[in-house]
Amino acid sequence: MRVLHVVTLHTPTNDFGGPTRVALNLSRGLRARGVDARIATLGDGFTGPLPTELEGVPSFVHQARHVLPAFEVSGITSPGLLAKARRMVRGADVVHVHLMRDLITLPFALIALEAGVPLVVQTHGMIDPTEKVFAKAVDLLGMKRVLRRADAILHLTAMERDGVQAVVPGTPLTTFHRLVNGVARQDRRPPRPADRPPTILYLARVQKRKRPEDFVAAMPAVLALHPDARFVLAGPDTGALTGPLRALAAELGVEHALETPGPLGHDAVLARLREADVYVLPSVVEPFAVSLLEAMSVGVPVVAAATGGLSPDIEAAGAGVVTPSRPDADNGPLVAAAVLELLDPDANARASEAAWQLVRDRFSIEAVVADLLTVYSAVRARA
Repeated sequence: MRVLHVVTLHTPTNDFGGPTRVALNLSRGLRARGVDARIATLGDGFTGPLPTELEGVPSFVHQARHVLPAFEVSGITSPGLLAKARRMVRGADVVHVHLMRDLITLPFALIALEAGVPLVVQTHGMIDPTEKVFAKAVDLLGMKRVLRRADAILHLTAMERDGVQAVVPGTPLTTFHRLVNGVARQDRRPPRPADRPPTILYLARVQKRKRPEDFVAAMPAVLALHPDARFVLAGPDTGALTGPLRALAAELGVEHALETPGPLGHDAVLARLREADVYVLPSVVEPFAVSLLEAMSVGVPVVAAATGGLSPDIEAAGAGVVTPSRPDADNGPLVAAAVLELLDPDANARASEAAWQLVRDRFSIEAVVADLLTVYSAVRARA
């Protein structure tokens, strides 16, 4: 079986975050099962030639052209990639589009419909009702047609499913299928050496939606009890926040304990996770964070807000601490209390084992790919 995954953007430091990581994980998992999975995407930030494979997955990567800079990632495209889209789509048995309102994934989805190739779309929490003029125009020009005619719509949570349905009111969508995110199984991190200070890690896009200021605001209370603790705030800064966050740390008198290494490649991400004692993602709007799964895959206990899609599983398994979700409040004290709880050696050991086991039992890429293959078989049979 030949499967074409289409995702908007790939950069050397994974600036686009979850959708690209999911596309890569699924494609690698499919190839391990003998499926000829390939990726079509835009590339940006590469200093040399664009890659022809990504993490072992054969890929069609074309340079991103910023034709509508005001719309950021939604305003990038590639005439060269679009010119080849019909041939690429017709060469696939299934087209799997990681769909958003943009100038790459939506055209590919429309071309798949036109060509009669089975179309699976995965929305990653990015498609819901909006009053933005550009988005409403995109919905009228093609998004509604794609959602009505897609052979399968993959969603993470009931909230995401309901948001997608609300984009096409009056037309019940009957092709929904829940597919969770999955990550590769990893060896569990080694115990922290006695001479190494505790390390608390934030590793995700640095943007307002993920509330990295709560991570920094938690530092004084943690350092009061663990004065040698180190805080690492890593990830691509897509909100120009690193400077203000360092200024906040200086204002709180804790800048000496904060490291901001910037964006990291995937191997470096795993290396940082293996050195962490607690992983913190303060975001109160997080459908199903791959970063939390990656942290737990190596046995790092996590701190997450109650509204996250993974939070019920984390809480039930004892894989970390779930804090109340307060979108308009300073959550620093809540994050600090959760971190302090998980820095207790016994609590950390229990949560570490639970986190590692949770990913192996429920969220391994092998289990997710097995589920996805049933979706592919169903849409091909209907076609």
